[in-house]
Amino acid sequence: MSPAIEHLKEQIRGAWRFRWLGLAAAWVIALCGWVFVFSMPDRYEATASVFVDTRTPLTPALQGLTVEQDVNSELNYVRQSLLAGSELEKIAQQVGVLPQTAIDPVRREKLLDELRKHIQISQRSASDREDERTAGSIYDIIYQDKVQSRCLALVQDMLNTFVEQTLGGKREGSVSAQQFLVVQIKDYEKRLRTAEDRLADFKTKHLGLMPSEQGGYFQQLQKETDAVSDLQAKLHTAESRRATLQAQLHGDAAVAAIGSAPAMVGTSGLAAGTDTVSRIAETQAHLDELLLKFTDKHPDVIAARETLEELKKRRAAEIDSLRHGDANAVAASRASANPVYQSIQLQLNQADLDVSDLKSQLGEHEEKVQALRKLVNTAPQVEAEFAQLNRDYDVNKSEYTALLANLEKARLSQRADDAGSVRFEIVQSPIVSVKPVSPRRALLLAVILLAAFGAGGALAYGLDQLYPVFGSSSTLTRISGVPVLGCVAPAFPRKSARLALRDGGLMVAVAACLLAGFGIAVFLSHEGYRVTIAALRQLGNV
Repeated sequence: MSPAIEHLKEQIRGAWRFRWLGLAAAWVIALCGWVFVFSMPDRYEATASVFVDTRTPLTPALQGLTVEQDVNSELNYVRQSLLAGSELEKIAQQVGVLPQTAIDPVRREKLLDELRKHIQISQRSASDREDERTAGSIYDIIYQDKVQSRCLALVQDMLNTFVEQTLGGKREGSVSAQQFLVVQIKDYEKRLRTAEDRLADFKTKHLGLMPSEQGGYFQQLQKETDAVSDLQAKLHTAESRRATLQAQLHGDAAVAAIGSAPAMVGTSGLAAGTDTVSRIAETQAHLDELLLKFTDKHPDVIAARETLEELKKRRAAEIDSLRHGDANAVAASRASANPVYQSIQLQLNQADLDVSDLKSQLGEHEEKVQALRKLVNTAPQVEAEFAQLNRDYDVNKSEYTALLANLEKARLSQRADDAGSVRFEIVQSPIVSVKPVSPRRALLLAVILLAAFGAGGALAYGLDQLYPVFGSSSTLTRISGVPVLGCVAPAFPRKSARLALRDGGLMVAVAACLLAGFGIAVFLSHEGYRVTIAALRQLGNV
């Protein structure tokens, strides 16, 4: 046999000497523990569940039209407020956990802490596969108490308060927001009216110096300056064109065209007109008729030829005068009736009109430039002040408009809340357990039984260590180092065996009685028997 097994057997034999003390200790510990378990008060558990759906059919229709409120944050706030502060104290007084009369603050806080430990408000998603924002949330309220009715009443009050405070908090927050917005709107309305009055007074005072649609002072000055430069360029071009046309009108081409123009013959066969060209034509026709009748020596023919030569000299003088621009020569030479001369004259007239119009426009723009340059020290300052007034007005107007829009959203949100934008549905009404949920007496009784047996064994082992003996010759030899020569056996071995067997049977019977006591304790616990001070007093009176 191995030394370890031999040593274990030696320890067991040593502890067996104090078996009755260990068994008695197990009985005492078991009975005391069982009495304590039976004296523990029963605790009942009440539960309730409510489903909160923050996405009702109104939510998609009101998207962007109402003030977005974080209902989940509101629910978490209400859940935390129920476990702290005045709400928990109010509920505790209603259900009887705290007396209605004033008590010591330390004791009240102690009772509230004890109550808070037994209340549990948990949150879980309505669907394991969806986000709680789309699937909603389920809130579970669990409370344990010694009194069934009080346990149920507290869960009912907690559930009602949870729903009412969530809806009431939304309404209260909406009303507070509306009141704040109304105050701010009135303030900005006054600011906007003041800004409008200041802007109107400034426009009246500086009439004519306000920036127009064409831009501010420097933009207008730059525009007029550019216009002057452009008109000067156009005027220069028009004057150059007019000079060119004048040169063409008195040039060789126009004069040659006039000189070669045919005479207009009337119905009588004579040239019509009183100008030189007509008279030449008439004289030439008359000379041709005379030559048909007379010879070159005839006086009339000679006179006609002299007249024709004189007219041609006069025509040459008129053409020379045309080159120099003589108006009388133009009329005498019938140049105005010539198509070439007429075309050039029309273009020249149009060029004169263009030059006159451009000079008029140039004068107007030069006057505007001079007028604007006189305001160089005034207009920019007026423009800067006007821009500042406009900026203040725009800021006040934008803030005022935004506040009005938010007020309308807040009012619409309140109406949506009244119409049921958040839906509460009771999943499980408040119920309380018929039987106590704690303590778990059967388990505690079994644990105490095992602890009692363990304590009895530990006591026997401890006494063996305090009062050790040698249980075998081998142990004595190992410790003393002296060989054992012999052992004295019992004088009556059979009688000793019978006594040992009877003692073992008695031990088993006592242990079985302890186990039977455990079974009786479990049965009594299941039947609802408890050890209370009142029951002990009643038992003592009997």
